[in-house]
Amino acid sequence: MRGETCVDLKVQAGTFTGTMNLSDPTMLVLSVILCFFVALFFYGRKSSKYNLPPGPRPLPIIGNLHILDLKKPYQTLHQLSKKYGPVYRIHLGEEQVVVLCGYEAVKDALVNHAEEFSGRRILPLLKTITKGYGVIFANDDNWKVMRRFTLSALRDFGMGKETIENKIAEESDFLVQKFRSYNGEPFDNLMMINAATANIIVSILLSHRFAYEDPTLVKLLKIVNENIHLLGSPAAMLYNAFPSVMRWCSRIQKTISGNVTELHAFIQETFTNQRKELDVNDQRNIIDSFLVKQQEEKSQLYFNNENLTELVTDLFAAGMETTATTLRWGLLLMMKYPDIQRKVQSEIEKVIGSVEPQVIHRKQMPYTDAVIHEFQRFGNISPASLPHATTQDVNFRGYLLPKGTYVIPLLTSVLFDKDHFVKPDEFYPEHFLDSHGNFVRKEAFMPFSAGKRSCAGEKLATMELFIYFTRLLQNFTFQAPPGATLDLTPAVGLTSGPLPHKMCAIPRV
Repeated sequence: MRGETCVDLKVQAGTFTGTMNLSDPTMLVLSVILCFFVALFFYGRKSSKYNLPPGPRPLPIIGNLHILDLKKPYQTLHQLSKKYGPVYRIHLGEEQVVVLCGYEAVKDALVNHAEEFSGRRILPLLKTITKGYGVIFANDDNWKVMRRFTLSALRDFGMGKETIENKIAEESDFLVQKFRSYNGEPFDNLMMINAATANIIVSILLSHRFAYEDPTLVKLLKIVNENIHLLGSPAAMLYNAFPSVMRWCSRIQKTISGNVTELHAFIQETFTNQRKELDVNDQRNIIDSFLVKQQEEKSQLYFNNENLTELVTDLFAAGMETTATTLRWGLLLMMKYPDIQRKVQSEIEKVIGSVEPQVIHRKQMPYTDAVIHEFQRFGNISPASLPHATTQDVNFRGYLLPKGTYVIPLLTSVLFDKDHFVKPDEFYPEHFLDSHGNFVRKEAFMPFSAGKRSCAGEKLATMELFIYFTRLLQNFTFQAPPGATLDLTPAVGLTSGPLPHKMCAIPRV
């Protein structure tokens, strides 16, 4: 009504829900007092039992959101560690979050206290979508069973073996042909590199290969790419901070959920068809292996259709997007630094010549190996990692963190740690070379995270990056289109990929 101001209040500490007419002075005073005590309840309480780390002072309701770069919060989080130290606390709306910065603190948590920090904090935006199934956003026994199955199945179906290496080599030939079809003219490499990496995980999941222009594959890739972008957007951060409010006024949850529903429908149709022709004695792929486990586990407590659907979703999205994004960083950096590109090509000519690259060549190619490690470090595609949670009360570095504490192991602070990389803000392959040009491993090299939640497909991704990268540089010199400016600013998203750009692949042979 005109002349009246009303507010709806929902208080989590109780069940109060009502409408207050703020034109009444008494109600206005009461609402101010209520807001004060709500803020005091959420932000002013001190526990006698828990000793949480220090951090910036939060404002009522919004916490510390006002000081964060909502598009790239990991940059602000890294900066705050300079004031508050390697372990500090920040408030994201209603949530108290412990941030871990630098190699020492992150390793201490994820490796030395691996079990205590092995939980996954399920963000509100994903809670109703994943429902605790699969491997990435699962917890407790379901996560343990699914991760154990995933690691075993990936090994069984070729991860780290010659069979999958041959598939990657074959797929690299298709990628070379696609690049060559542009005859040196500018093109955007996003969808074709996505498709090449997707085909490797798809071959393991369902024994299939898609043509790059296949409408089904194109649709699936667009779904994954859109969700990756949305999940790292300011809208997603606000939704996760204020889910009870944002679910009524934001479309992001509906869009992400709709995309996931389409992806799930494809996966469910696929395993339904495979179930009809399942041969226990001839398991062709991960879906077959899961279906066999499903037959063996009569109760289907873990090996149920919901876990299968979400597990395949997890492996498809993670197995495609992260490797493709890293490879795209590698090619962009070769365009930006042509001298480094020439050194890699020189080593390829010396060691491999014109034959197809194989994983065994890697040990003979220290400079190329260093460049691949460096574009993984510099690309920094998972700067904040996925959120962790403590599985029990834990004494950590002088603080007592309660069970269920939301934890961010800030991987960007590890990969750019000045104590371990002499030029952290530069693309500098010498980070991984000694004075004699030999490859040197760095303990702070953690692009796949560490501990019990580290990337299950690390070995597969490592094989793909080496074979794709060397095969492409063996066949092409990469250049920016005439007049184009190469921007190394990362894009907004759950993973940090390059901004949209075009490149020219100039044939060498």
